[in-house]
Amino acid sequence: MPPRLAAEANHLILVHPLNPMGYTPAGRAMAAACKIFESGTRHYQKPTFGLTSTEIDGEAVAVHEEVVARLPFGQLKRFGRAGDETGALGHPRLLIVAPLSGHFSALLRDTVLVMLPNHYVYIADWRDAAQVPLREGTFDLDDYIDYLMDFLSVIGPGCHALAICQPSVPLLAAVAHLSAEGDPVTPRSMTMNLDRHVGAHMRLYQNLLRGDGDGADQHRTFY
Repeated sequence: MPPRLAAEANHLILVHPLNPMGYTPAGRAMAAACKIFESGTRHYQKPTFGLTSTEIDGEAVAVHEEVVARLPFGQLKRFGRAGDETGALGHPRLLIVAPLSGHFSALLRDTVLVMLPNHYVYIADWRDAAQVPLREGTFDLDDYIDYLMDFLSVIGPGCHALAICQPSVPLLAAVAHLSAEGDPVTPRSMTMNLDRHVGAHMRLYQNLLRGDGDGADQHRTFY
């Protein structure tokens, strides 16, 4: 917290309209670096998805969240659609794997929203590791891979998997292991996005350098 507060104070000083240094390239770079550090080390409360409905074939359908598997460091959440609990629509099942480090799965709310009309959507909903009791042990890459295989086993054969940013690596490992073992829960397809969030933080830095307040505000709202 002390370094974060110091970075926030330095940022406020550097962007003050009466500070001439804030109008120089070096001053803007320092202010942008302080802001990046401050926003990256702040503690955020876990938001909710807040998804209560979707639209299927032009009709509004109620949506409810439910936890179908719970493990110490994460849980598997399903977004049920009213009237289709038995899978009568025949839509494909989809596991969305959200990033774990410093992120909440609700970051992918819009991704879930887009997929809901045509998929049975599941998402890996990670816990804040600081809130997990020490008696639960550690959580490393091997555990990450095991969790994803456990989640795929709960969903069952024939699903698809989508990883956003960081979990691309453990998902690739989990799917490779399942495929090598000939496990029927191996996903039918796997889609990954490695660079979107890294690029987003670089764009935030560049927006701050240019003084593009609107672009920076959009980034801060999203994250």
